[in-house]
This record gives sequence, structure tokens and C-alpha cells, in this order.
Amino acid sequence: MYAIVEIAGHQFKVEKDQKVFVNRLATEEGKKVSFDNVLLIGDGDNVTLGAPAIDGAQVSAKVLKHLKGDKVIVFKKKRRKGYRVKNGHRQSLSEIVIEGITASGAKKAKPAKAEKATPKKEEKTEDTQDLSKLTVAQLKEMAKAKGIEGISSMKKADLIAALS
Repeated sequence: MYAIVEIAGHQFKVEKDQKVFVNRLATEEGKKVSFDNVLLIGDGDNVTLGAPAIDGAQVSAKVLKHLKGDKVIVFKKKRRKGYRVKNGHRQSLSEIVIEGITASGAKKAKPAKAEKATPKKEEKTEDTQDLSKLTVAQLKEMAKAKGIEGISSMKKADLIAALS
């Protein structure tokens, strides 16, 4: 069984017990980490393709160690100009081992919802947020419908304040 998963902005084809070097993860060594953005799962002849990701699929891994990659030399030169610059860097990497691939049944972590203390205030902020998402032309049309005058010289913030 294999999977194509997006880890730290890159796509990797992974299998169980495989070691992979990825861009540095913000996880301590020895800790477990799971990746929800699984794009494809292949199990023999059965291939499941996500659009763009497979719901409920998850790849679990363990961070083995953090290290630096080989040195990369960046040399720039412009001929006949006397311009030469030599720079180098070492990429920060994390070595992970894939512990398991779950095709379905994994639950994605949902952010905790805040309780509603004063719903009247929230309704007002939702209206202003909705107005801020609209374009100036749409706001001007709404102001015309309400009969507000002088909208041609108003800016977006003034239109939102007039409509609220």
C-alpha cells in the first residue's frame, strides 16, 4: 500500500516503514505527527484518487531527527563586468519514518468553536464583515437602493458606515 501525501508544501510517494527527508517540521524529535492532505492511495489494483484530497485518509509518521542537508553553492557571474558573487546554504531537514496509512475513518482535527456570549453584537459584526467582502460597485448599488445621496464621492469605508 502506498500513498501520495503533501508534507510541508511538497508531495511525496510514501509506503509503510519508509524513511523520508522533508523540510523541517515544527515538531520535536521522537513525537508523532499525522498528515491529512492525502492526494492518492494505491492498494494493489485498487487506486483511490482525491479531489483534491481524500476525505478521512491520513498518514501517520514519527519524527526521527532534525538535521541539515548537503551544502548548496550558489555562484553568480556576469562576464566582462567583474561581477562575481558566491553564496551557499544548507537546507534544514527533518527525517521521518512512515508508521501507517489509513484509507478511511480518520477524523480531521477541527478547531474549537467559541461560545456565543452576546449574539446581538455578533450579528452586527457579521453584517459589517459581509459588507467588507463586497466590491465598491456593489456597495454603491445597495446605497442607491436605500436612497443614500452623495455616494459618488464616498470611499468603501464611508459606504460601509452609511449602510450600517
